[in-house]
Amino acid sequence: MITRTPRLASTLVVLLAVLLTLAATACGPASDPPAENGANGQPSAGTLRVSGSTTVNAVAADAAEVLRKRGLKITVDASGGSAGGIAQLGAGQVEMAMSSKPLADSDKVMFPSVSFVTTQIGADAVGIIVRREVLDGGVKSLTKEEARSLFEGKILNWNELGGPDLKVFVYDKEPGRGTREALDKYLYGAGAKAPPPPDSDNFAIVGGNEESRAKMLSTPGSVGPLSTSFVTGYPKLAVLAIDGIEPTPDNVRTSTYPMSRPLYLLTNGPPAGPAKDLIDFVVGPDGQKLVTKHGYLTLAELGLS
Repeated sequence: MITRTPRLASTLVVLLAVLLTLAATACGPASDPPAENGANGQPSAGTLRVSGSTTVNAVAADAAEVLRKRGLKITVDASGGSAGGIAQLGAGQVEMAMSSKPLADSDKVMFPSVSFVTTQIGADAVGIIVRREVLDGGVKSLTKEEARSLFEGKILNWNELGGPDLKVFVYDKEPGRGTREALDKYLYGAGAKAPPPPDSDNFAIVGGNEESRAKMLSTPGSVGPLSTSFVTGYPKLAVLAIDGIEPTPDNVRTSTYPMSRPLYLLTNGPPAGPAKDLIDFVVGPDGQKLVTKHGYLTLAELGLS
C-alpha cells in the first residue's frame, strides 16, 4: 500500500513500522515456512529467525535454503526493512537482523541491554533509477542539486533536465530503509534532516526493493532510489550516474561512488549456534558466491578477506 509520509515525522513512522513488523513476526513470516514450535508456541531449540533489509534478504534467503537442507531450522522475512529488523532483534523477536545501513547510535540508545554485533557480508550501491525512456531521452547523469530538486518535487518534467517531454513521478522510500538513508545522506549530509515530501499527486512513498521496482516498471517517467542490483534483467529501468560517476565495482569498492554502502548481518552478542552457522556460511566461499549472484561486491572484492 502506498502512503504519503512527511520526512519531519519520520520518527513516528519508524516507530509505527517497528510495531507493524513485530506484529508481522508474531503472525509468522510471509515468504518462508513457519518455524517449528515447542511449548507455549515458542520456537523449538535451534530455530533461527532472521528479518530486515530486502537487499540483504536476497542473499540470506538463498543461504537459508541451502542450510535448511542440512538440517538448520531457519525462517527469513524482509519485514520493515533495515530499521524493522534491527528493532525486532533489539526486542528479542528474532535472533538475527539484516541491514543495508550501519547501526545507528539511536539503535543502541533504544535497546541499551542489547550487545549488537555486526558482520559485514558484502557491499552494494544505491542508484537513482529511472525508466529507460528518460535515459534514452538524454538524462544520463544528475548533479546533487538536480537530484535534490527531483526528490523535493521542484522538477516536474524531464525536459527541465534536457530530457524528454515527460512528467516526473517520484517513488521515494519510507523512513528507516537503508536505501532511503543512503539517498538522504548523499543529498543532505550525515545527520541532516531532509525536508518533508511535496504535497503532490506525482510523489509516493513505497517500501521494499521489489515494491519500488514494480511501481517504477508500471509508471512512465518515474524515478526512485533502488539497489542497483535490482535493475539487472529489467531493460525498462536504467541507472543514472551521479556527478558523472557510475556505480561500477571499482567505484563502489573505493566509495568513489557516493551512495556505496556495506551490507550486514547483526546478532545480539557474538554469533553462536544456528546464527554462527548462517554467518559462517555467508562469509565463506559458497555464501560469497550468492553475494556475487545477486550483484553485490564480495568481501574479497572489498579487500576484507
